[in-house]
Amino acid sequence: METHQTEINLTPQPRSLPGKGEQIVNQMKVERQGMTWLSAILACFPVLVMLLAGGSFLAICISPSVWTVLLVLFSLYGMPLLIYRIHNHFYPQLEGISYLQGKEYSPWWGSHQIQAVYIAFPALETVLRLIPGAFSFWLRLWGSKIGKGVYWTPHLEIADRGLLEIGDRVIFGHQVGLYPHIIKPRKQDLMLYVKQIKIRDGVFLGAWNHLGPGVVVQAETYIPVFTHVYPNQMIDQSKVQTLLAKQQHQPSKLE
Repeated sequence: METHQTEINLTPQPRSLPGKGEQIVNQMKVERQGMTWLSAILACFPVLVMLLAGGSFLAICISPSVWTVLLVLFSLYGMPLLIYRIHNHFYPQLEGISYLQGKEYSPWWGSHQIQAVYIAFPALETVLRLIPGAFSFWLRLWGSKIGKGVYWTPHLEIADRGLLEIGDRVIFGHQVGLYPHIIKPRKQDLMLYVKQIKIRDGVFLGAWNHLGPGVVVQAETYIPVFTHVYPNQMIDQSKVQTLLAKQQHQPSKLE
């Protein structure tokens, strides 16, 4: 069976982004050489989580008990979530464009460091996806809106756990990637663009789909395998079929 690779090209254009009169991100910046004190502290957060988890596991080996098991679970799941909620209360992530090289603190940078342990060790969340309903509940705790009856395959990647809006009965295929942010070089600086990803009811995302920031997938849409939906794209089934029709005579890149 022939498999086509679909690419929906859309890079963020200035006219499609919030206007100058809106408060986009108040020019949130992080200076890589001479970070703010909060940036420097949170850059060490993944190491802190690993040290605490390692110490908790050692405590189980020395003196196993319910409390030491709970300490391991708290260090791996409870503490990052608690710190994220506190951080997001005082430094909420704002959608839009900002720049990462500067002297001001970037809320996105801090929240990303808090979540980095789950990107580095995906097995921590893979376990949750094996328990019915657990992963959806987990994402709700991070601030995302997750509907009912969502099916998560064990292997997928989510860059920002608090920037998702998922409808009911959505199915995620193998190795789907959800990326509510992008970073690209811009005039000797690094431009950050952040926007929530929205997936409506009854959507089926085929294996290895990648969705960028600001993507909206309309209800009952099926997106075939190896489809890349780029920033700010709104896609429904009719648009998918049009793209597939244009590519039906092209040789598959998997052959």
